[in-house]
Amino acid sequence: MMGQGTLSFASIMGIIPDTGLVGQQYQWLTTCIYITILVVEYPQNYIIARVPIAKYLSFMIVAWGAVLACTAACKNFTGLVIVRTLLGLFESACQPAFVILSSIWYKRDEQAARVTYWYMMNGAQQVVGGLLAYCFSLISSGPLKSWQWLFMAYGIISVIYGIFVGWWMPDSPMRAKCWSEEDKHLMVERVRSNQTGVQNRTFKKEQVYEALTDPQCWGYALVQLCTTLPTSGLGSFQGIIIKSFGFTTLQTQLLAMVLGFYIIIVLLGSVWIVKKTQQNLLTMLGFIIPSFVGTILLMTVPPNTKSQKIGLLICYYITLSFWSAQTLALSMVSRNVAGQTKKSVAVAMNFIIWATGNAIGPQVFLSWDAPRYFIAFATHLGCYSLLVIVIIGLRFYLVHQNKRRDQLAAAGVQEANDNKMVHAFEDLTDKENPNFRYVY
Repeated sequence: MMGQGTLSFASIMGIIPDTGLVGQQYQWLTTCIYITILVVEYPQNYIIARVPIAKYLSFMIVAWGAVLACTAACKNFTGLVIVRTLLGLFESACQPAFVILSSIWYKRDEQAARVTYWYMMNGAQQVVGGLLAYCFSLISSGPLKSWQWLFMAYGIISVIYGIFVGWWMPDSPMRAKCWSEEDKHLMVERVRSNQTGVQNRTFKKEQVYEALTDPQCWGYALVQLCTTLPTSGLGSFQGIIIKSFGFTTLQTQLLAMVLGFYIIIVLLGSVWIVKKTQQNLLTMLGFIIPSFVGTILLMTVPPNTKSQKIGLLICYYITLSFWSAQTLALSMVSRNVAGQTKKSVAVAMNFIIWATGNAIGPQVFLSWDAPRYFIAFATHLGCYSLLVIVIIGLRFYLVHQNKRRDQLAAAGVQEANDNKMVHAFEDLTDKENPNFRYVY
């Protein structure tokens, strides 16, 4: 995500004329990242299930940072595409690794918050990135252009952080050197109630089939499509859109920081509401409403007076409210899909569709439709409408599944009412385990 954010800051710092980008070439710089992720996502999931996860993540972060720093050396579209494609390759390990780490370390009721916290870093990156971009935008002379300094600084920071992750982070509770053997066992027992298993390296074909025929897996994947298509476009064009409201480059970099704060508030707010109400899907629906309002106003209000420009800026901010649906759906994958092979297939499906949405997102911003981008915003309205239908469908499905299992338990079926969680570590899927209850 940071690669996309950095490009967005650089888009108004001169990278487009300096590298001679024309037509849809700028859009392709984001799309090529996600096409790469699409190709390597399944092999990545296969590798992640079989290697020490923290060490692998550390290597990927270091490699990613080194490539990001190399962006500063690019002189044309070809160079940029090569660098961005490599960024996609190294970035592809991060999200599936985070989802699997969340399910190994945290209980089901803790996972929604954890997944949201790591997504919240997108907002934090907007804030820190906006400040750094503002500072680098002040550089007007010297051997490197301001956007080149930006990529170098981000890249070097990422490399240092990647080394730290490798040194500090254990691969699983059983590998953590800071705990006694007793504590390690307690950590594993703590997640027994998840009934989603601990890292199990046996591949089960029947679980693959179950994942591909399970409506809820497709529901989560569709949520990813409907949320990533708008986010990747809005993310890579944020600088260009905000600047088109009549702000200077320096003002635009600072205003991007406000967007970061807003994303953090939306994600924290959605987690707080879920914790209070235990309603994941209804919370998602509530957060889609501001996105409808913001997008419709962006399409209808002209940027003539100063107050209209400020109003449009606020509309642009609130459009990103739907982001909470993306993070809550991801946390539901880690809590509602049981069985190690089934979970890895569900995670792969999610990220394949996630990458597809991200790849299409910038392409709906057509260069001849600038600066208002009506076609892009109309497409976004279609995505939000489909998102509402998918969320309502998912809720009906999960409620129905739980009712069926409660009826089994009431009828005296022992497996459906197993308080001791006897089968919790047997690598059963959510459908094979009648004691499993879905969160919605």
